[in-house]
Formats: sequence, structure tokens, C-alpha cells
Amino acid sequence: MDIESLITMVVLATLAGGYIVASLILLRFPQILHRRKKLLFRPVHISHRGGAGENCENTVTAFKHALAQGSQMLEVDVHLTRDGEVVVSHDGHLKGKFGVDANIADIDLINLPKYKSVMSVDFKPGFTVCCGGDCNIPTLRDVFTKFSSTPINIDIKVHNETLIHKVHELIKEFRREDLSVWGGRASVTTKYLHKLDPSIPLFFSFQNVLSLVIMFYTGLLPFVPIKESTLEIIMPSIAFKSGRFSADLPLKFRVLLRIADTLLMRPALFRHLERRGIQTYLWVLNDDEDYERAFKLGVAGVMTDFPSKLAHFLQEHPQYAAHWRGTDSSTVEEAQCLNSAVNH
Repeated sequence: MDIESLITMVVLATLAGGYIVASLILLRFPQILHRRKKLLFRPVHISHRGGAGENCENTVTAFKHALAQGSQMLEVDVHLTRDGEVVVSHDGHLKGKFGVDANIADIDLINLPKYKSVMSVDFKPGFTVCCGGDCNIPTLRDVFTKFSSTPINIDIKVHNETLIHKVHELIKEFRREDLSVWGGRASVTTKYLHKLDPSIPLFFSFQNVLSLVIMFYTGLLPFVPIKESTLEIIMPSIAFKSGRFSADLPLKFRVLLRIADTLLMRPALFRHLERRGIQTYLWVLNDDEDYERAFKLGVAGVMTDFPSKLAHFLQEHPQYAAHWRGTDSSTVEEAQCLNSAVNH
């Protein structure tokens, strides 16, 4: 090996070593480069769709019940009706949960159907819930009015600029910039939201979650500014629970899920984000063993379909409930939804 090649190797090794050392230092002390984000909320207990396993999802009744259990944030989904009203519903098409073969976007608010009397719970296979008396789709305005001091996580389900601007107008009208998190699963939506109003906390799109993971494992993450304030990701291991998938699930898909779980569920990643003021929420967890794993990983909060169940878990595990205001056990037991007994 000639002297020039040796010098080149030494220089490259020095640069690589310096990069690795700098990356590790900034991973532990990101405040050297980045200002810590400051959110006015820190939910441990988050109710997915208001608690879809204990009441009819995304209804006022569900939201009231969830808050009675000590839920600190409501997760909702929004769509736009034909007459321009922002409504709270996960599905844009009404067949599955309403029994009507139509889109919300093609119906006026006054003509929206009610939820079915019995519905399955998406993240609890084989479990159904009775809707009882409240089967109405609420407007986002109604939710903001009734729950004015509650942090709300708003998932904008479709990239519709009219929908986005109407949601933004409502957030501004109710002065909820510090009590809202918004975003969409498509990166085009999150980019648009951040450009429209960077003061409102934003959650990661699917594409940006992938970018986050790549940057974490290549050491780039500590050097890169992040516009998002919350990381909201599924815990892939819930897919392997009994009954979650059919027995003939392709091996390739199982392997991909295992890899995703290994890559995503990294305490070092969550700790780094936490040091930058970015909170991590895992969804949708409905069993004690999943709650336990999530909090041991160091996440800030858990999204659940069963607010009473998560409340009971937090009462039994106070080490995870430092930021949880909670309720007493008698309230939790009394508030169990009678409809949740309908399962098979």
C-alpha cells in the first residue's frame, strides 16, 4: 500500500470516528444543537376514538366516559360533509360502521346516518360493542365546545385542503393551538399542516416515521431538526396475538412485522426524542401485557380502546402513572360500559 492510500484511509477512518462520536454525544445531549419543544400536555392515558371498546366510537358519550376514567387526551378522526361541516368519524365511507353505501363527503350533516347498534372493535378481534343511546356522528365544533380544556389528537383522514382549513379555523376560534395535536398519515398532509400553522403540534406521517428510523440507525438523527412534536406509532407485536390474523398469514408478512417491531420499539430512540421534547405514543394497546411493555420501553403515553382497563392498570402500576391524574377504583368499576359484555 502506497503512502497516499494509507493517508486516505487514515483520513476516512478519522472522519468516520468523529462522526460516530459526535452522533453518540448528540444522541444523548441533543440540546447542544436543538431547542427542546415545550408542550403544555403530557398524556399517559389516551383514549383511541374516545374508547371504542367501551362505547360507540367517536361519540360524545364515549368521550365523556373516557374522561371519567382519567383519560388525558382524546384521539379523533375527522372528515368533511357535503355541506362543509367537519365531523368526527374514522371511516369516510359509511358502509362498515353505519350500514349505508355512501361517503360522508357526499352527504349533508343533517342527513348523516347513525352508527349501527352493534359494532366490532377494530383492534380487539372477536369483540363487539353496543352503541346504546348515542349513535350520532358529532361535529368537531361540538367536541371542542363540550371538551374545551381537553387535549385532542386530530387525525385528518384525507388530504383535503378545505377540510384542513376548516379544522384550522376551529382550532383558532376555540384557541386550542396549545391543546391540539394534528396530522395525517400522508406526508403531503403533514407538510401542508406545518406550512399552514407551525405553532400547532404535529405528529409524524408514515413516510416520516420511516425516515426517522433510517436516520436513527445511520446516526443522522441527532443532527437533523424535527418539525413534529409527537411520534404516534403502532406497536407491531400486537399483530401476533391470538386471533389477530388468520393462521395462513404469509410467512413473509410475519417476518416483516417482526423486523418492524425490532426496529421501531427502541428505548434509545424514544429517549432521544424525549430529550428533544417529542412525546411518543403507542397504539392501539388493549391488554395489560401490552401496556406493561409500552411503558417499560419508555413511551410517554398509550392509546387504548378500553379507558377503564388502562385506568385500572395505572392504578395497579403507579410507577408508570407519574403524570396521570387518574380516578378512584370505585369510579372505574362503576363506569365500566355495560355494552362491552357483548363479545364472542
